[in-house]
Amino acid sequence: MLSRVRVWLNRTYAENVFFMDQLRRNPSDRAVEIHATHGDADSPVLAAADTADLEPEGLSPAAYVEFALDQCARRGIDVFVPRLHQSAIVAHRAEFEAVGTALLAPPPEAVAVFHDKVIAYEAVQAIGAPVPPWWRVRTADELVAAVEELEAGGHKACFKPASGAGGVGFRVITRTPFSLMHLNGFPGPYVPLDLVVEALKEADESVDWLVMPRLEQPEVSVDCLTGPDNRVRLAVGRTKNGRRRGFTLHEQWLEPARRIAEGFGLHYLSNIQFRMFGDTPVLMDVNTRPAGGLHQLSLCGVNAPWAAVQLALGEDPGEMEPPFLGQDYTVVSGPRPLRAVSIPHQRAEETGPLLPAVPAPTAEPVEQVTTEAGTPATARA
Repeated sequence: MLSRVRVWLNRTYAENVFFMDQLRRNPSDRAVEIHATHGDADSPVLAAADTADLEPEGLSPAAYVEFALDQCARRGIDVFVPRLHQSAIVAHRAEFEAVGTALLAPPPEAVAVFHDKVIAYEAVQAIGAPVPPWWRVRTADELVAAVEELEAGGHKACFKPASGAGGVGFRVITRTPFSLMHLNGFPGPYVPLDLVVEALKEADESVDWLVMPRLEQPEVSVDCLTGPDNRVRLAVGRTKNGRRRGFTLHEQWLEPARRIAEGFGLHYLSNIQFRMFGDTPVLMDVNTRPAGGLHQLSLCGVNAPWAAVQLALGEDPGEMEPPFLGQDYTVVSGPRPLRAVSIPHQRAEETGPLLPAVPAPTAEPVEQVTTEAGTPATARA
C-alpha cells in the first residue's frame, strides 16, 4: 500500500481550497494530508486543511526560509507549494530536499526572470514569443512621453507595477478631467493623466511602472504542467470574455505558452496569460505558480494539481490531453466554512500546533468564495 502524501500550501489564495479538494480526490486514490499556513486566522484554506499554523509576521525572506524548513521537518512535508517568498525558497531547494521535501516550484533562474515584467518581456521577445510594445517609466516626464506615443498610435495607455502579482496597481490613463463621473458607481481603473502626473511630481519616492497599450479581450490564461526535463505535459487555455468563461486548445495560444514554459524551465505549474493587440495574441503576464482558477480544468476532466504532485514525487504522469472541453460557464458566489473561532496572532513562544483544522460548525460565519457552474470556484483572500 502506498504511503500518504503530505502537502503544504503557504499563505495562498482563498480559492486554493479547491486545489486542496482536487488533491484529496486524486485519480490514483492516494491518501493526501494537507498542511496550510496563513497570516489570517480566518483564511478558508486553514479550515480546509488537515493541520494548520498561523505564520509569524514580519519575517525577512531569509528568516521565512528558516521557518519553512522547520515546518517541513516538523510536519513531515513531502511536497511544498510555495507562494509567499517563492524566490527565496527555491534558492534553497537542496536544503528542503535534505529534510525530505520536494518543492513544487520552478528553479530560481526562472522565478527571477518573471519577477520583473520588463526583464520578462525582453526575455520572452528574444525567444520569438509575441509581446506588446512597452515602456518602463520612473518619472512624470517618462510617463507623459509614453502615453503620448501610445495615443499617437491610436491606443489607450495603461500602467502597472513592473513587479507584482495579479491586477494590483493596474490603471488605465484617461484625459477626461476628474469629476463626479469618477465618483459614481463602483470604483474603476480609470485615472486622469493630470492627477497621475501631479502625484508623481509630489511623491517622495520613485515608481517603477510598465506602460503599455490597453489590450483587448479575449483574455486567455494557459495553465501549463512542465516536468523537470523542461517538457510540457499539459497545456490548456482558459478563456475569459466578459462574464463568459470557457476553454481552448487553439495553437495561437498554446504554442507561445509552451515555448515560454519549456524555454525558461517553468517546472510544475505555471500560468501564462495572453490578450489581443489588434489581431495578434500577445503576452500579458507569466505566473510561476498555480493559478487561482486552475481547478476549473476539472470541467475538462483534468486534475492538474495531482499530476503536478506526481511530478514532484518523481512519478511522471506522462503526456496529458483533456478528454473533453467543458461547456462555457460563469462564476458566482458561494459559501465556504471558516474556523469556528478566530484565534489571536501567533506568539513567539508558542511551539505546538496552533490550528488543528476541524470543520467549522454550519452555524458559524462563512467566507464568500466564487463557484462555477455546479461546483465552487474562485475568490481572492
